[in-house]
Amino acid sequence: MKQFVLAIFLITIFAMNPAQTNAISMPCSMVLEPVDKNLKNAKGTALIYKVQLNPPSFARTNVSILAVHLPEPSSYGNYDRYEGFAFIPGEISWRFKLYPTPEEDSPTWAGRFDLITARMKNAEVQVRLSNSKTEKLGPSVLTKPITSCK
Repeated sequence: MKQFVLAIFLITIFAMNPAQTNAISMPCSMVLEPVDKNLKNAKGTALIYKVQLNPPSFARTNVSILAVHLPEPSSYGNYDRYEGFAFIPGEISWRFKLYPTPEEDSPTWAGRFDLITARMKNAEVQVRLSNSKTEKLGPSVLTKPITSCK
């Protein structure tokens, strides 16, 4: 009888507290790695957390990116800036401008997007090339799936 009660107790605990293997805890951060392994110094960070900008409304997810030691965008072709890009494959994507700092040698690129309402399960964060005149988004330079968020 004691074994039966113990078994029921353990089943109840596991049923009420399922493992959340795909869930991320917020806030979280991750290191964005270069797609081209020859870019040894290029790195980025992404910070993902909940923000409440308008107190009467619900909290939204913020994605902030900081990227350093990136090559000039024009070295890849007809591009003049970098953009942050977050997406859930097959569902939705968000893109936002990254702004360079005034450092002489290699600027730090940074930006954020505050209006994400979707769950960020299986999302990916990237730094991508962009052309400001044509609004054409280019290939990814830095990337990381959100599953590595800590």
